[in-house]
Amino acid sequence: MAKLATRWLAAILLLAITAGAAPAQASDPAPPAQIKALLNLLADPQVRDWLEKQKPAAASPAEPKAEAEPAQTTGGHVAERLRSIRAHLQAIAEAAPRLPQELGEALRILYLEFEDQGLLQIALLLGGFVALGFGLQGLFLWLTRGTLQWMVELPLASVRDRLRAVLVRLGYGLGMLASFALGSVGAFLVFSWPPLVRDILLGYLMAFLAIRLTMVLSRFALAPGGERFRIVPMTTPAAWFWHRRVTALVAWFALWVVTLELLRILGLSRPAAQVLAYIAGLGLLAIGLLMVWRRPLAEGPDGRKAERGGIDWFVTAYFAVLWLLWVASSLPLFWLLVVGVGVPAAIGLTQRAVNHLLRPPGTETQQGSVPSLTAICLERGLRAAWIIGGALLLAHVWGIHWGDLTAQDTIGTRLLRGLISAVVIVLVADLIWNLVRASIDYKLQEAMTGGESEGDEAHRRARLRTLLPILRNMLFVVLAAMAVLMALSAMGIEIGPLIAGAGVVGVAVGFGAQTLVKDVISGIFYLTDDAFRVGEYIQSGNYKGTVESFSLRSVKLRHHRGPLYTVPFGTLGAVQNMSRDWVIDKLMVGITYDSDLDKAKKLIKQIGKELQQDPEFGKHIIEPLKMQGVEQFGEFAIQIRMKMMTKPGEQFTIRRRALALIKKAFDANGIKFAFPTVQVAGGGAAGDAGAAAARQVLEAHAADGKANA
Repeated sequence: MAKLATRWLAAILLLAITAGAAPAQASDPAPPAQIKALLNLLADPQVRDWLEKQKPAAASPAEPKAEAEPAQTTGGHVAERLRSIRAHLQAIAEAAPRLPQELGEALRILYLEFEDQGLLQIALLLGGFVALGFGLQGLFLWLTRGTLQWMVELPLASVRDRLRAVLVRLGYGLGMLASFALGSVGAFLVFSWPPLVRDILLGYLMAFLAIRLTMVLSRFALAPGGERFRIVPMTTPAAWFWHRRVTALVAWFALWVVTLELLRILGLSRPAAQVLAYIAGLGLLAIGLLMVWRRPLAEGPDGRKAERGGIDWFVTAYFAVLWLLWVASSLPLFWLLVVGVGVPAAIGLTQRAVNHLLRPPGTETQQGSVPSLTAICLERGLRAAWIIGGALLLAHVWGIHWGDLTAQDTIGTRLLRGLISAVVIVLVADLIWNLVRASIDYKLQEAMTGGESEGDEAHRRARLRTLLPILRNMLFVVLAAMAVLMALSAMGIEIGPLIAGAGVVGVAVGFGAQTLVKDVISGIFYLTDDAFRVGEYIQSGNYKGTVESFSLRSVKLRHHRGPLYTVPFGTLGAVQNMSRDWVIDKLMVGITYDSDLDKAKKLIKQIGKELQQDPEFGKHIIEPLKMQGVEQFGEFAIQIRMKMMTKPGEQFTIRRRALALIKKAFDANGIKFAFPTVQVAGGGAAGDAGAAAARQVLEAHAADGKANA
């Protein structure tokens, strides 16, 4: 490969030196020296520009148009456009019969210019420089074959891997393009050429470079050789179809642009060149229609082969209207249709590519998950770039300049300039807001799904769940207000009075809505003092429940029985937070006077140890259950008091388990729970019998009560 590239380089350099020296060695040129000098002057870009400027001055004086008509009406503007279109079509109709004659004259001049060198030699030079570009590109591929193998084996399991592969492939493709440009255009620019030869060769070399750029970008995005690196999701046959058709479309366009420019250099009039351009535009129209009509459709769910798309009459009519508008020289409407249809299509294609590229591992799309900052930057940034680019293109076509306002600017021009500036401001604000929101949502998701945590980490996550939603709402209000004010300013509206009026209205609203201001300020201080967080159980007066969410003026409390309280911050007052750090739970039971208190204390201590060793309850117990002593002597029982320290909210389940264990342990060790009894006594045996019956009934009820307990 290296030897072949070296041979190509030597051959092309020899041919270039020979061609560059040929004009100096020609001893007996066929055309006179004056004609040669005239041709060289006509090929000079400065002379051509001067001649173009002189054409309007030499035009027919039979155009009695007004120099400047300030503040034209809409009807006058439409009439002016119609007259311009009619004059353009008339000029084209008059130039069409002269086209063969002017082409013949241009070819005759070209023949006279290259009679001593020959057009074949120019064609060989062009082919040689193109071949030299391919040779240097082949040398680049040979030198980087290890990099190519490494690139083919890159992993694509994660989003980071796919992004790295995209950047590597893009850099490699640009390296190939640079090597081709260096071998073709770079080698050509090393030598000094006659003006016309330089224009011809450089123009067609730049056309080939544009074709190579299209192929590199198409292979980068579509990867027709394999779907592993494909950015735009589609089937492999569809990728090959679009790769070839897009390359053919760009090749046709680039070669015709260069050819028409060279014909203009050779003396072809502007109307004749336009006729030829419209004929070439028919070729572009045919290629575009064939691309749409024969496009491959997506494969069916049963895996059937993709079918060809039929004739899409809407797209056909759209392309035909574009060609007709171009022929009629109605360029403002032409570009409006191009931007109006092309920008949404480009945005949709970009969104599909970003979703496919940044999908989570093991999924087809990234829908249903919180978008990452990278996805926001790519999707929203590219969408903003497409819209801003379309707006700038329309502004350039419609003659809207971004400089200072002048006296000739109409109200419509100023309004359009302001609308375009407002669109740019809104798009930038939308990008910033989506980045901020994605960052906050990611932090919120991390705080909610981070698993169980304790101590400072749990407090930090609860505080994030509390503050981040409020911060997100405040940032949205600030960004929206700033974007609206900047957009109004860009449209020429004075925002100073608006700001002053907003200040006055704010003061008035503050006096008239003192309760609202009180609620907002109280809420700020509650959050600053970290009085409560989302998920904590609080009580304030008659309101108690778990904190579910916040707004700028109120807090929502969910009662443990279900009701939801919406409490303004201004009415909360003192807040009792039952979910911070720890709680002490106290228990009291009554035992009979003949019970052994020391034995009861040991049993309760043993139960506390069992609870602390239990895997379900132990992690929530800070200090184990223990007996504090005798609380009081009652009429029928001794009240003993117990306590334990647990995490907030866990004391209820631990208490239930502790009471069940105490009942079981006391029954097994002969410690009886005291309960009140009623004894009815009377005279005689009947009274004794009645008392005995009543005692039996009471004992039965007591047994049932113990069983229920």
